[in-house]
Order: sequence, then C-alpha cells, then structure tokens
Amino acid sequence: MIDILLGGDNAVVIALACRQLPPAQRTKGIVWGTVGAIVLRVILIAFALTLLQIPFLKLVGGALLIWIGVKLLAPDEDDHSGIQSSDKLWGAVKTVIVADLVMSVDNVIAIAGAAQGAGEQHQLALVIFGLLVSIPIIVWGSQLVLKLMDRFPIIITAGGMLLGWIAGTMAHSDPAVAPYLPQDRSWHYAMGVAGALIVLGLGHLARRGRQPAAD
Repeated sequence: MIDILLGGDNAVVIALACRQLPPAQRTKGIVWGTVGAIVLRVILIAFALTLLQIPFLKLVGGALLIWIGVKLLAPDEDDHSGIQSSDKLWGAVKTVIVADLVMSVDNVIAIAGAAQGAGEQHQLALVIFGLLVSIPIIVWGSQLVLKLMDRFPIIITAGGMLLGWIAGTMAHSDPAVAPYLPQDRSWHYAMGVAGALIVLGLGHLARRGRQPAAD
C-alpha cells in the first residue's frame, strides 16, 4: 500500500517526461522509465538509512529536482527533426530515471520501515515484491496522466510544481540544515510551497527568454 501511494509522484514524472514522444513511443518510454526507476529504488533500499544521514545530499537532490521541473515546464524548442526517435525515447527514459532516483531517497525509507517487522532475512524480498506490484499501477497511472495532459495542459504546470514541492520538503529535512530550521509541519509545508513557486517562476522566465529566438 505504501509503494502504491508513493507511485503517484512517479506516474506524474513519467508522464511529463514522455509527453513529447510520438504516440507510438509513449508506451515504450513509460515502460522502460518505470523499469529503470524500480531497479534504482531496489538498489537504494539497501543504502536508505545511510543515504539520509549524508549532509547536503537532499539539498543537492532538491536542486536537481527543481532543474528537472523547470526543464519540463520549458522544454528546448530547438529543431530536433534530425534526431532519431530512439534518441528521444532514451532521453525521456533518462529524465524519468534521474528524477525518480532523487525522489526515491525519502520514499525508500517508508518502504524499508514497513518491511522491518517481517525479520531481516525477509525485508529485501518484501520490498521487491511491493515494487513489482506497483509497476502496473505506475504504468497505467502514467498513461492516464498523459491523456489528461493532452486535454488539460495546465496539468503540465501542476506536475512541474509538484517536483518543486518535493524538492522543498526534501531540503527542509536535510541533516545539514535541519538543526537551523524549525521541524514542524508548517515549515515543512512552507518549504514545499516555496519550491513549487521557484519552479513556476523559473519555468515562466525560461519560456519568456526563448520567445524572441522562436520569433
């Protein structure tokens, strides 16, 4: 249940990254992006507790998520007609994997914590089982979000801001800054809102900066 709930963020990221692929390649991008994300998450499980204790890791990850969010809101408008479709496909898959790698740092802690009650020898097997169960849900959710994006473009903006929200909440709990910030729920939400607004603002500026070149 934890992994299914956490898969909602992944579905949005995968849909955002694959939205510019030709319709025939969207399913491939979703499937391969999901497979890569799941494999990375399994690997992260083994190092979850250690990773969260590394100072500045969440800050770096949050900055990377903001950059990805801005790129998704303001994709490059250069002419890519000479690039093979496979390059576009693997470019989308790479975006999915990088974003999920950053987002998974917190998520894997919840999954690992839930598996601890079963005994150490069964923890990794239970985690992998939960991740495998979530694959069809993430794939189906990504396809649903893609269809909604085609009909309601505002969802693209909301998805980019979601990455900013995650970046802000990650930065709030980084060991390097946590001692200097109140660790209550209101600050947690405030940092999330700040991250979302940063992505929205930078994405808007990036789109405006590219308009003269497009003209």
